[in-house]
Amino acid sequence: MDASEHEEAQVLYSARNGPEIVQNINANVRKQTRWTFWLITAGISTTFGAAVPTGYNIGVINAPANVIKSWCNETIYETYGTVFTEGNLETFWSAVVSIFLIGGVIGSLGGAWVADKLGRKRSFLLCGFLLVVGGLCFQFTKAVSSVELLMIGRIVVGLAAGLTTSTIPMYLTELAPLGLRGALGVLCSMGVTGGVVVGQVMSLEEVFGTEAHWQFALSFYVILVVAFFVPYHWLPESPKYLFVIRRRQDEAVNELKRIVGRKVRDEYVKQQVEAMRKECTTDNQLECGEEARAEKSKERTLISVIRDPALLLPLVLVCALQGGQQLSGINAVFFYSVSIFESVGLSSTDAKFANLGAGCLNLFVAFFSPILMAKFNRRFLALTSCSMCAIFLFCLTFIVYFIDDVEWFSYASIVAILLYILFYQIGLGPIPYFIGSELFEVGPRPAAMAMGSLASWGCNFIVAMLFTTLQNAWGAFVFLPFSFTCVALTLLLKFYLPETRGVHISQIVPLVAQGFRSKPLVP
Repeated sequence: MDASEHEEAQVLYSARNGPEIVQNINANVRKQTRWTFWLITAGISTTFGAAVPTGYNIGVINAPANVIKSWCNETIYETYGTVFTEGNLETFWSAVVSIFLIGGVIGSLGGAWVADKLGRKRSFLLCGFLLVVGGLCFQFTKAVSSVELLMIGRIVVGLAAGLTTSTIPMYLTELAPLGLRGALGVLCSMGVTGGVVVGQVMSLEEVFGTEAHWQFALSFYVILVVAFFVPYHWLPESPKYLFVIRRRQDEAVNELKRIVGRKVRDEYVKQQVEAMRKECTTDNQLECGEEARAEKSKERTLISVIRDPALLLPLVLVCALQGGQQLSGINAVFFYSVSIFESVGLSSTDAKFANLGAGCLNLFVAFFSPILMAKFNRRFLALTSCSMCAIFLFCLTFIVYFIDDVEWFSYASIVAILLYILFYQIGLGPIPYFIGSELFEVGPRPAAMAMGSLASWGCNFIVAMLFTTLQNAWGAFVFLPFSFTCVALTLLLKFYLPETRGVHISQIVPLVAQGFRSKPLVP
C-alpha cells in the first residue's frame, strides 16, 4: 500500500468509525487534560497582551472625561478659531467615546479574514500592533495639540478590540485540550473585565486622571502590551488551523506535540490528529483525493456561512449570546450605580469608589470562571445566569421606582446590583466569548466568531447611544428592556443550546444542523 492509499484508508476508517473514534478521544482527553507550559504562556500572553488592554480602553475614558473635554474645547478654538457650545461639546465627546465602538464593529468584521489569512497567532500580533499604535496616538495627542490624533487613537484601539474579541478566544480554545477548552476560553472575558477595572483605577484623579497627566492614563496599557508580547515568537500556532485550513499536516502535528508536552503518550497525539482529520470531512462522508479534501477544508467566507442553512441555528445562538451580553444591561447598571450609591448618603467621590468596588466584585467573580467552566455544564450556567439577571433587573426597576418612598430601598438597590453582577459573571459574562468555538468546526469558525463579535460591539454601540435618552424619558423603567432581553435569551437557550462541555465538535454539529427544527437536547 503506497502513501496515498494509506492516507485514504485512514480517512475511510475515520468516516466509518467516527462516533467510536470520538468517544475514545473524549475518554482519552479527560485523562490527558493538564496545563502545560505553552498553554499557560499562551493564555497569559494573550490575556495581558490583548484582552486586558481592550477592557482598559473601555474603562479608562469615563473618569477624566471633563478634563479631556475641556482640553478638546481649548484645542479646537486654538486650531480652528471655533468655540463649541455646551451641546456641541457633548456631541463631540459622544463621538470620541462611540468611535471606539465603531472601530470594534469594523474590527469584528475583519476578524474572519484576518484569522484565516494571517493565522490565529499572527492575528494576535496584529492586535498588539494596533494597540501600540493607538497608545502612541494618545501619548502624543496633547504634545502636538491634535484632537484628530485622539480620534484616530480611539478608532485604532477599537479596531484592535474588535479583532481581539473575535480571534483570541478562538485561538485559545483551538490550542486547548477538550477538558480545558472552557477554562482557556474564558481568559479573554477575564482579561476584558480586569482591564476595565485597571482602566478605572489608572484614570482616577489620584493617579493619572488630572489635567496634566490624562494622556498617560489613556496610553498606560502599552506597557502591558510590550511586556507580554516578549514570548510571542515562541508561541505555538493553532494545530487545527494548520491541519484543517492550511493543510500543513506535519507542522500541525509538531505544534500539537509541543503544546501537549513530552509526558503525553503517542496514542493521545494520534487520536488528536484523527480528530483533526475528521474535521476535514463534512457530515462524516468520505471524499477521496487531495483536491476534494482541499476544497472541503478551506476557510469559509462570512457570506457563505450566513447563507448555509445548516449553520443558521448555531449562528443565531452565537450572535444572541454576544449581543445579549451587551443588551443584558451590565453597562447600564454600572452607569446607574453611581447615583444609587449617592442615594444612600455617599459623597460623589465615595460613590465613584463604591462603583469601582462593584467593578472589583465583577472581576473577583470572573477569577472563578475557569473553575466554573471546568466543573459545571454550559447550559446550567447560561440558563441560571440569564434567568437570575432578568429577575434582579426587574427587582431593580421596582426598587429604583419606589426608592424615595421606602427608606431601606436604597440599601436593597445595592444588594440587587451586587447580586445582578454576581449572576451575570457566572454565565453571561464569560460564555459568549468562546461558545462559537464550541458550536462551529474549524472552517466556518472564524466567520461565526466575527459575526458574534460584531453583534457584541453593535449592541454595545446601541446601548451607549440610547441609554441616556431612555433614562431621561423612562426613569427607573429603563431597566425593563434589559430584563426582557434576558428572558428572551433564557427561552432561546433552554430550547436550542446543546451542552458542549467535554463534547467533541463532531458530536455537537449534527445536533444544531437542522435550523430551528433541530432538537439539540434529544440524546
